[in-house]
Amino acid sequence: MSVYDYTVKDAKGADVSMETYRGKTLLIVNTATECGFTPQYEGLQTLYAKYRDKGLEILDFPCNQFGEQAPGSMEEIEKFRSLKYNVTFPLFGKVDVNGDGADQLFTYLKSCKGGLLGDAIKWNFTKFLVDKEGNVVKRYAPVTTPEKIENDIIKII
Repeated sequence: MSVYDYTVKDAKGADVSMETYRGKTLLIVNTATECGFTPQYEGLQTLYAKYRDKGLEILDFPCNQFGEQAPGSMEEIEKFRSLKYNVTFPLFGKVDVNGDGADQLFTYLKSCKGGLLGDAIKWNFTKFLVDKEGNVVKRYAPVTTPEKIENDIIKII
């Protein structure tokens, strides 16, 4: 199994095969628009602008499981990202990342790289770095800023 074996929903509800991203370096993030970590969108966009032409894709999956900090419709989330942080990387449909209803992609990511206190994702802005072959290379805690991830991206891009 690899990330390429999964299909996810885009922001409009259409199926997107992760195979679309084969050969790209991926940073997969569960986000929330009303979280204390939301300003990380700025750093994520900076990374995307800097490395997109070298094969980096950042995949944004809103998650409302932590303090209901991703309220609103997908249109509202897209508008917020665009107007407040000028985000241009892909937005996907809202997902659960833990529990019985967890998105299969996130279940897979967690099985590859568990957290310090078990596999469960603890909060918004947990990040997974995936290499061009679809291997989950590293998992980052919500407190890890995008700027601190840059060197790891450079190494595998």
